[in-house]
Amino acid sequence: MKRNAIETMMGAVVLLVAATFLAFAYSSSNVSRVEGYELLARFNRVDGIAPGSEVRLSGIKVGSVLSTHLDPNTYLAEVRMSILNDVKLPTDSSARILSDGLLGNPYMALEPGADEKMIPPGGEIRKTQDPLNLVDLIGRFIFSSTNSGSSTPSSSQNPQ
Repeated sequence: MKRNAIETMMGAVVLLVAATFLAFAYSSSNVSRVEGYELLARFNRVDGIAPGSEVRLSGIKVGSVLSTHLDPNTYLAEVRMSILNDVKLPTDSSARILSDGLLGNPYMALEPGADEKMIPPGGEIRKTQDPLNLVDLIGRFIFSSTNSGSSTPSSSQNPQ
């Protein structure tokens, strides 16, 4: 009976430590939703972008993705994002989807333009760039390497 009580106490301590660790990790990870004004951006593809993904400007988190959905009329992926109220973007700004390294999380990168007019709340970022598909690029590289190697004539053949 005493052994069961000790095991129960140790289990409770382990659960308490795990909960404390999770709370600390969440508070220091900066994954909370950014409150601010909403913007819209349309892409052909949004590989990996999901609600909660970061929106960065100059590498600094200035927003978060609120939602992604497919426009049934244009078949473009629409991304709604929330941007901090003190960050104003010129109308000729652009958005592109990048990732943190080879296996990192995807995020939306904003690049401000030079126009004097600013995008109003609820406005749209019109210049967008789709994410690079690494698997497709590697496939194209391998395919082009095999084609260029087989297209050279052999020197052992006699043209007669």
